[in-house]
Amino acid sequence: MKLTHLVFASSNKNKVEEVETKLGGSIPLKGLTEIGCYVDIPETADTLDGNARMKAHYVHDQFGENCFADDTGLEVKALNNAPGVYSARYAGPQKNSADNVRKLLEELKSKDNREARFRTVICLLIDGHEYLFEGVVSGIISETPCGEGGFGYDPVFIPEGHSRTFAAMTMEEKNQISHRAKAIAALKIFLQQSGY
Repeated sequence: MKLTHLVFASSNKNKVEEVETKLGGSIPLKGLTEIGCYVDIPETADTLDGNARMKAHYVHDQFGENCFADDTGLEVKALNNAPGVYSARYAGPQKNSADNVRKLLEELKSKDNREARFRTVICLLIDGHEYLFEGVVSGIISETPCGEGGFGYDPVFIPEGHSRTFAAMTMEEKNQISHRAKAIAALKIFLQQSGY
């Protein structure tokens, strides 16, 4: 069955457009504001897939829409995979990226192992069924922030096989290899193979 549209549980218009482009534009996407959802959907689960599921189910239950939601976390090996699901609010509820990066570098000061990975989980609810997709990119945490682009932990994350942080890359370069790009690619393949 062809979809007239799919809802992406995000109120960030740029993010919705970016994901729509990545999906090849075959299925028009609507963001939360376009369906009249203006609430800050709770993300209180203790796993990434739990948060993605929570957001997708909220949209589906409240608005009856086929939809998907994502959640992303940075998992640092030496910190027992912290900040993980708490990545956005690692340094406190104000969700300040600079504070989060500062705290992370402070926590890693005495650690030799700087291995980390970014992980994105997507939960798709479509025609009454739930599907999960994951994208992972491994790398290391740099000693100091570098780069003007990106957001969040991008200034200190150097992906495997590269010498620059995500923040030092162009958006196009990052989008070729990012965790979100990989999760969306898996979602795209599923939608194509399922005839949507």
